[in-house]
Amino acid sequence: MAAVTAAMVKELRESTGAGMMDCKKALAATDGDMDAAVEFLRKNGQAKAEKKANRIAAEGLAWIANDGDHKAAVVEVNSETDFVAQNEKFRTYVAKVAKQALDSNAKDMDAFMQEKWEDDPAETVNEALVAMIAVISEKLSIRRFERVEEPEGVVATYTHGGGRIGVLVDAKSAVVNDEVREAVRNVAMQVAALNPSYVSASDVPADFEEHEKEILMAAIVKENEELPENKRKPQQILEKQLIGRLNKELKEICLNDQIYVKAEDGKQTVSQYLAQVGKANNTTITIQKFVRFEVGEGMEKRQENFADEVMSQVKHE
Repeated sequence: MAAVTAAMVKELRESTGAGMMDCKKALAATDGDMDAAVEFLRKNGQAKAEKKANRIAAEGLAWIANDGDHKAAVVEVNSETDFVAQNEKFRTYVAKVAKQALDSNAKDMDAFMQEKWEDDPAETVNEALVAMIAVISEKLSIRRFERVEEPEGVVATYTHGGGRIGVLVDAKSAVVNDEVREAVRNVAMQVAALNPSYVSASDVPADFEEHEKEILMAAIVKENEELPENKRKPQQILEKQLIGRLNKELKEICLNDQIYVKAEDGKQTVSQYLAQVGKANNTTITIQKFVRFEVGEGMEKRQENFADEVMSQVKHE
């Protein structure tokens, strides 16, 4: 059996990013064969990934890759802890996933995970993820991705909080210059801050609007019934209140109708702001769509209890 030297362990560790003891075990198990040791670590990574499969990964990064003005992609890659999310090796890996998504033709996550990994075509995206789990020693997952292309305008991008939120905004414009780019990026910042659900009121599904009407009317009727009988309003007034409240809600959830966050008068809407910039640049800026990924949204969060964690470790030592 070949002797495993410190230099061999160092070389394997630098090439794979795996832990020192894991590298030493891999070299011992493969009689010092470096290539075989790498394969050993990858197989071991699969075992580690299976053990971690039921753990919660709701931290991580939303990351963006773009190709000029006309194409961009955003991904969400999750980890178990925010500590790992700030790890440079993890951040470099997530940037590669974003670039993969930018170049991909995959229509869904299953197809994406089976693509050849751009950084090493000998493995798939899924196999590269498994290898990264072995390096990081936490459950990791590629949760979602989306690409946006706009040949007749600009795709603006914005990342907030070091990767907590990633936003893409697709805008049509016959003119694409620095002022137009800045305006659409400002709208991307608006999306990050105020989290609209739709671009405009015309995009709101009819069933959603009907459901909101039911909820709002129930609240209006209850408020009316709680008034003294001589002050209760007739049905036609309640209907007008319903329209007013629904319009107010739609203005809050529709991007074009939101008050622009940088509005100097506190009244200018996003659509009015874009019209102003468009007029100044002899163009019309029209928002086609936006994508907003916030890390962990809609996911169960890991509940940390360090006292219990320490006691658990003590009991097993």
